[in-house]
Amino acid sequence: MRNVKKVLLSVFVLLGVVLGLTALTAGAAEQVQVKSETDIAGDLGILQGDGSGLTSEYLGKSTTRFQAAIMYLRLKGLEADALAYRGTDNFKDAGLVYKEGQAVLGYLKAHPELGWQGTGGDLFDPAAGITAGAYYKVLLETLGYKQGVDFEFAQVLDFAGQKGLSKIASVQHIVNMNIATATMEGLQATMKDGGKPLATFLSEKGIVAADKLSVLSNTSLQLKQNDTLGSFLSDSKGMTLYYFTKDAADVNSCVDACLAKWPMYYSDKLIVPAGFNAADFGAFVRADGKKQLTYKGWPLYYFAGDLAAGDTKGDAVGKIWYVIKPSAGIALGTKADLGNFLTDTNGMTLYYYDKDTKGVSNCAGKCLEKWPLFYADHVAAPTGVNSADFGTIVRADGKKQTTYKGFPLYYWVDDKKMGDTLGQDVGNVWFVIDPVKFSGTKAVNSSVKTSKSDQLGTYLVDSNGMALYLFTKDTTDVNSCVGQCLVNWPIYYDEQLTVSSDLNASDFGVFTRNDGMKQNTYKGWPLYYWIKDKNPGETTGQNVGKVWFVLDPIKTESR
Repeated sequence: MRNVKKVLLSVFVLLGVVLGLTALTAGAAEQVQVKSETDIAGDLGILQGDGSGLTSEYLGKSTTRFQAAIMYLRLKGLEADALAYRGTDNFKDAGLVYKEGQAVLGYLKAHPELGWQGTGGDLFDPAAGITAGAYYKVLLETLGYKQGVDFEFAQVLDFAGQKGLSKIASVQHIVNMNIATATMEGLQATMKDGGKPLATFLSEKGIVAADKLSVLSNTSLQLKQNDTLGSFLSDSKGMTLYYFTKDAADVNSCVDACLAKWPMYYSDKLIVPAGFNAADFGAFVRADGKKQLTYKGWPLYYFAGDLAAGDTKGDAVGKIWYVIKPSAGIALGTKADLGNFLTDTNGMTLYYYDKDTKGVSNCAGKCLEKWPLFYADHVAAPTGVNSADFGTIVRADGKKQTTYKGFPLYYWVDDKKMGDTLGQDVGNVWFVIDPVKFSGTKAVNSSVKTSKSDQLGTYLVDSNGMALYLFTKDTTDVNSCVGQCLVNWPIYYDEQLTVSSDLNASDFGVFTRNDGMKQNTYKGWPLYYWIKDKNPGETTGQNVGKVWFVLDPIKTESR
């Protein structure tokens, strides 16, 4: 059989056992054994991939009926029999799968008691996707339960939940990574007859190696979800885990009475949910000699006020305690002299450039070598920080950059570890971002201003950073662009036109077109947008038809 968002957790990369992860304080790093559910399913031979192993591509693919059927046979100990089947009667669409797979479909058709009799019309529909209910039905039947006897399909999710199978119940689009999670639940669930876990049954059948089953007793972390917070991390009992923003400056920030209210979390043998990077988990020895687990460098805590599984009463307490959102993209750090400030999920500080204007990065070339851009494909901001305030610009070189309230975000090259803020006030123009206090830069956001790129140099943009263009055919007639041309190249006009300090206001003008519309000009050139530029920083209209060009204030000559 064959990661995912970005959520493409963002998209996640899955790694194997990680030992001796990074030390976070003067105390020694602790060795922690960490495996994801996917790693374990792969080690046991239950999840096998598509020839290249359990790659991110494979794990992100939709799970099909055919894959679910193979998993059923594998967990029942019947896969070898199915592969060896040589009967000739088969489903009409068996040719849609590979040769060995056709034997599997023939075996299923020859054994109607297994419950895989296709979708009607003698068709199996092997490439069709499955639902969470359909896969939990597979797991329940491998545990010895029967549809129509022990449960009805309409109630399969409720019945599965009673048997400890629920982690993917709310997933709407099932991918192979979800199958790893559900299968891990199934391996640890108890068989209907015999009272033994499915994993033990499979080891007795010789399907999985008995000496590999001990990992199933390791402590598990899991993902919880609610409508307010989205997905967040919890322990095996569903008790929510938190991070402390002051730990960005010192991972020993919570002591004494703080620890009584926020008990630390630790385990040296850990199973993490499918989709998590095992290398993101580590441990360290605190100054008091106690051990504590970390996620992306952040020490993990409980909240004493959480009394039941799923409680999240500690989130946003004092605006310094937050749940762990695995696909957040953004976190918060806190220092006494700076207050709260934006970081990435690893605690690396983010900055803004006071010469940037909304939607426009004025840091390019050598500047970017010292101030690398920050980009996250998905932002689920901490409570109190509006996720909608984060956006994306596409720079002229095609790279994407995340913005906050429209302003580009950067790292500082000399920040080496979590919580470093060495870029603060560099040149009196680079600053950390307090998300509550930040409202923009000091740079005037004029109607027309300049942007820069390594490829095009300086060029004109509007107040939102959208590129402006000239049409060389306007040399002879400023009304050269009409009809469909104006659909593709909308005119630019601002009645109250203002320009940035590096431009001369006298170079701008306005004229009335033959169609009665007004249009702004630069050095006599009418100004246009390009319909295919969708984001600030895009210049896809450059050199279209060899007659459309951005306007470099220095190189553009008066017409």
